[in-house]
Amino acid sequence: MTSLSPALGQGHAPRRRLLAFAAELGLTLIVSAWAAVLMTLAAGRPGQLLNELVVSICIGLVALLVVDVARRLFWRDHGLQRRWRIPLVLLLVAAAPFAHYVGLRMGSAILGLDAPDFAHYLTIPRLSMILFTMLAIFGLLAVFVSRERMDRIKLEHSEARARAEAVERQALQAQLRLLQAQIEPHMLFNTLANLQGLIAIDPQQAGRMLDQLIQYLRATLSVSRMETTTLAQEFAALDAYLGLMAVRMGARLAYACRLPDTLRAARLPTMLLQPIVENAIVHGLEPKVDGGMVTIEAAVRGEQLEIVVRDTGLGLQDANPRQGGGVGLATTRERLQVLYGERAGLELLPSPPQGTLARLTLPLEFA
Repeated sequence: MTSLSPALGQGHAPRRRLLAFAAELGLTLIVSAWAAVLMTLAAGRPGQLLNELVVSICIGLVALLVVDVARRLFWRDHGLQRRWRIPLVLLLVAAAPFAHYVGLRMGSAILGLDAPDFAHYLTIPRLSMILFTMLAIFGLLAVFVSRERMDRIKLEHSEARARAEAVERQALQAQLRLLQAQIEPHMLFNTLANLQGLIAIDPQQAGRMLDQLIQYLRATLSVSRMETTTLAQEFAALDAYLGLMAVRMGARLAYACRLPDTLRAARLPTMLLQPIVENAIVHGLEPKVDGGMVTIEAAVRGEQLEIVVRDTGLGLQDANPRQGGGVGLATTRERLQVLYGERAGLELLPSPPQGTLARLTLPLEFA
């Protein structure tokens, strides 16, 4: 990231310099126009306003050129070095009569008037105007340098903010990978623990469960390391998982997955639904003597994608561990918070006449 920022700044540098020069030129023209108005009013000759305006603008443009040259000669990226301060002051003092004289001759040439030659140039009235030009040059330099400093500070803040946002994105991605890594072992450990117990009781059933586990891993391994997946892929992984659970629970488990064709390409984080379904089986249906049914449905509600996992298990009142949701639900909520903030949510509700409804809402996005 640090190697890209300077290149980005260099790419925009000519445009920034052009905009800065345009702003400085505009400010110079405004100051020159005001100076012409003030001099005309002070002299009490309103008929000379046009002449004063042209001459003042010419002097201002020459002064701008002097200031720009001084900046390029003495200013560096970190400001004016101490050893250049006195030479800069002397240059600007010497530049004041030069800017006034050259600007006066330019203005006179534009207006078709006779310009004073150098021998007759220095008069008492013109000395005051030279002093005024000197103050204007120092003022312009101060304004331009202050503007440059503010622009540099804004650029540094912008680059620092971009770096901070990049670091934050990397941290969020690392956190999401950690949360997803917590989900996968959680499911596998539960399955392997049941498989271990089943081997001693019913080796043939254990073999069928192992075959179904292999099918489940094949269905999920290709997408388990991806950050996002489609709803079609997620439902296919759920179907493989429920097939695995059906081998273990037999006739005690029935399930249905309902996905409208219009939502098959909808995107969502990988392995987001499996912990919710696992929670319904482990805490709702498996402890129930006669088991039950779990249904997964997807629908659109406004601009939100709504996925409902409904089971006919013990329900919230009888299955106390489900009140807070297990490890899988807690991790799912953390992933939703990191990815979507307040735009997504997961809630557990009673599902009359018996069972639990888990409602997941998140922004509707398509591949």
